Formats: sequence, structure tokens, C-alpha cells
Amino acid sequence: MLCRKAGVPAADVRGNITSHRARSTIASQLYNAKEPMTLFELQAWLGRRSPQSTQYYAKITPNTLSKAYSEAGYFERNVRTIEVLVDRDAVASGAAAAGEPWQHYDLGHGYCSYTFFEQCQHRMACARCDFYTPKASSKGQLLEAKENLQKMLVAIPLTDDERAAVDDGQAALDQLLERLANAPTPAGPTPRQIGVPATATLLPVVNVTARPRECGPGGQC
Repeated sequence: MLCRKAGVPAADVRGNITSHRARSTIASQLYNAKEPMTLFELQAWLGRRSPQSTQYYAKITPNTLSKAYSEAGYFERNVRTIEVLVDRDAVASGAAAAGEPWQHYDLGHGYCSYTFFEQCQHRMACARCDFYTPKASSKGQLLEAKENLQKMLVAIPLTDDERAAVDDGQAALDQLLERLANAPTPAGPTPRQIGVPATATLLPVVNVTARPRECGPGGQC
């Protein structure tokens, strides 16, 4: 009768359009609402005896599933973003093609000029090989003083060991360092050969930290 009054067919590809299907549709909408009802609240509203029978009505829409996946923070936990300084003069002059470093990954305590930094096993526990430049060194200060530098952000997917080193603290970092002690660095020598102890406190790349703004006269920032 309602289908006839609404001017819609009494059946579709799923079968007959019944009041039970309407009840299921409303229940699914309540379950996927902006402020959704919980499964137990929906059970009470439907008058069902058990949560198991209520689950039949609680259909998750693709939009709700997509939002839940996004809010789960999977990519945020498995990816870290670091800052890269690109020496545009080295690129424009052709020096980069001749082998001069042109991109410098900011590790917090220094810069790494290894072109394939994303593939380096030591990226989160830098062994400070020949590609490493300390920020406190004259070379590091000259790099930061260059005028034609472009700052870019690069997302680095983390391995399970690297994520543990970032999230779980020094003990996990020490385990990562010990595992990499005999792994060759991009320059060739292993950390053990370089002389980096397995328990060294090396800073992992966690995220980009915004630089403080310069303050003007009178302390106005």
C-alpha cells in the first residue's frame, strides 16, 4: 500500500520492498549517523533480544568505513615526514650531475646527503658515515647559510623496527642499533667499523619541527 501511494514498484532487484526492509534501512542510517547509536542502543531501539540479531540491521556504509580507516591513523603511525634542503645552485650549475651533493636530509643533529636516503638501513639510527654532515660543523653552517636553498618535505615509510625505535624509546632503539652494527652504510664501512657503540644515543627522525619565527625590535614576534 505504501509503495503504491509513493508511486514506486513493490519490488526491486533485491526482492519485495517490505516494512522489514524499511526497518533495516533506518537502523543502518542510525548506525552510520554523524552521532551514531551504539550497537546496544540500536538493540534497545529495535527491541531485539541479543546484539547478534541486531548486527543484521547494522550495515556499515562505505563512507563510514572509509572515515574509520582514516581516523585509525595507520599511515600516520607508519610514515614519518622529514625536511630536505635542496641546493638549487648545485642543480642549475650541473654540479649535481657531476656528483656534488644537492639534497640534504635534515636528521635533527645533522644532514645526510645520500641520494637514496629512503633505502638506507641506517636512516633512523644514523651511523654518521661519509654522507653525514653535523650541523655544528663549518660545512653544516655553510650549507645553512646558502641563499638558494629550497625546503621540501619527504614522507618516509617506516619498517616495524624503525617504528618501534620511534614509539617505544631507547630500548627499542638500542636493539635497532645492535641489529645494524654490521650492516654496511652507504659509504661502505659498518657502524662497528666506524666505531659507533651499539648503545649510542642516536636521534631517530620523528617529524619536522617548525622553526621559531624571528622577533623584531621590542620583542614583537
